[in-house]
Amino acid sequence: MADNETPIVEEDNEQVEVRKHKLAKLRDGGQNVYPNDFKPTHSVTQAVAAAEGASDDELHANHREVAVAGRIMAIRRMGKASFFQIQDRRGRLQVYARKDRIGDDAYGLFQSFDIGDLVGVTGHLFRTKTKELTVEAAGLRLLTKCLRPLPEKWHGLADVEARYRQRYVDLMVNPEVRDVFEKRSRIVRLLRRFFEDRDFLEVETPMMQSIPGGAAAKPFITHHNALDLELHLRVAPELFLKRLLVGGFERVFELNRNFRNEGISVRHNPEFTMVEFYQAYATFEDLIQLTEELFVAIANDVAGGLQLPYNGATIDLTRPWQRLTIRDAILVHGGAEEKDVANLESLQAFAKQRGLKIDLDVPYGKLLVAVFEEVAEAKLIQPTFLTGFPIEVSPLARKNDQDPAMVDRFELYIGGRELANAFSELNDPADQRQRFLEQMQARAAGDEEANPIDDDYVRALEYGMPPAAGEGIGIDRLVMFFTDSASIRDVILFPLLRPHR
Repeated sequence: MADNETPIVEEDNEQVEVRKHKLAKLRDGGQNVYPNDFKPTHSVTQAVAAAEGASDDELHANHREVAVAGRIMAIRRMGKASFFQIQDRRGRLQVYARKDRIGDDAYGLFQSFDIGDLVGVTGHLFRTKTKELTVEAAGLRLLTKCLRPLPEKWHGLADVEARYRQRYVDLMVNPEVRDVFEKRSRIVRLLRRFFEDRDFLEVETPMMQSIPGGAAAKPFITHHNALDLELHLRVAPELFLKRLLVGGFERVFELNRNFRNEGISVRHNPEFTMVEFYQAYATFEDLIQLTEELFVAIANDVAGGLQLPYNGATIDLTRPWQRLTIRDAILVHGGAEEKDVANLESLQAFAKQRGLKIDLDVPYGKLLVAVFEEVAEAKLIQPTFLTGFPIEVSPLARKNDQDPAMVDRFELYIGGRELANAFSELNDPADQRQRFLEQMQARAAGDEEANPIDDDYVRALEYGMPPAAGEGIGIDRLVMFFTDSASIRDVILFPLLRPHR
């Protein structure tokens, strides 16, 4: 058994053997047990639409013929007539099979059907006495035999890991899970349309990079044999997208994967999806407006309004959203006073007094952010643009004109979680080189997430990058918010898991 394969209990093994025996019997009887020539004329949704507006008598008189295919999800056998339900990508539909209608051979075939089998049905639509739309079968075909029994109970904590490992089963039996991923696809389409409508160009940049950059994160490392070259899976596309600003693409966006060699939690997966976009002649203030517009557009389309449930709270996306500096967030939500955040020594004393388990031997700016994350981040429930970021934690952002110790940057928090990060871009090549050098010093001191120097990026800035602003939004967390999902693994089809032992 493979390391990542979930073991089968003995009872399931017995059922598998019974199903394999049925399959062998059909094959021995001359049945093509894996045909590929059945052509559905209707999906379940289309079949329902075909009957819409027609009375029971009209359906009976007109014999609206359909050919539908799907997976059997329930069977009620009743001697010479039976009901079963099939499920396709859009829903479920009942089928009525009568021996005297489909014939002895087809009804005999039906006796070998199990829950989970994929079947093709031809027949006409009618409604039962309980008004349920049903296909009266004129023909039945087995399209694929399901050799493993579907689980009767697939919910609950005991089965969470099994659901992630066997997502294909999870999708079969849990309609709400399919709904999450259909909404994810819809959100991605909305994102693309939103940016294209605003004259942004979608681009693709390298996912393997010789110099990782654009985010404070530890990269995955690989090797290219032909070039004998160490490469890194990208942690962010930022530096390549800004090269395109230099080249004259003034509005660009990319929707693709990033990889960060970090821990796994309800908020983190080492492989994740982001949208990053950059706009010339814009500031981070402009992106605040754009971000509000984007979230409101998604909410109206996906959720039908601006009041959304999330993590036990009701989130109100009505504009404008709250703004707080990091210092103010610590004061408002962390129980600190002005004197506690006045300087490095007072902030260290506050962290000790609160018993915060963070590294105190760091510059003031880094400590300020660490304290915020411990005492205030989780309390930013309603949409909040967090500003006032120190330069120490923002090596690619433009200095604030009034306070050079700070940068023009925001992070968006909803439900106590960061969903977006944006700033006015640093386009001064001398300043950028100095920031890179400072990052290299931090790297030499043991900070594995510090950015290495990228000489070619500095060279690009020397050609002149227009003043600009850029933003990254985590798609997985975005979908978590709009589907009220508790874990990032609930919105990734195949999340990374430790191999099953």
